[in-house]
Amino acid sequence: MASNTTNDKTKGQSKRGFAAMDEATQRAIASKGGQAAHQKGTAHEFDSEEARRAGQKGGEAVSRDREHMAAIGRKGGESRQSAARASAEKTRGAGSEQLSKRSNKQ
Repeated sequence: MASNTTNDKTKGQSKRGFAAMDEATQRAIASKGGQAAHQKGTAHEFDSEEARRAGQKGGEAVSRDREHMAAIGRKGGESRQSAARASAEKTRGAGSEQLSKRSNKQ
């Protein structure tokens, strides 16, 4: 019994069909499908109210996961804190440059 080594290596990782195509080809095919649906009259288009409801529903689903929301808040806080530190250092750096210029002139 011979073992198929190429199949063993790529098990669960090989891309076939649509996934194996490059992004440009995928976009072209998907675009044709969308155009055909519009021509046929079966394409769905969101109105603003329907889109609002869908977004609200998604937001409610995400916010139920407390760990996920805590991680988002933590990441935002860290980002804001690092931006504040960078701004403070920038301000301090500009002030010290002006101070050194004044002392050199004297």
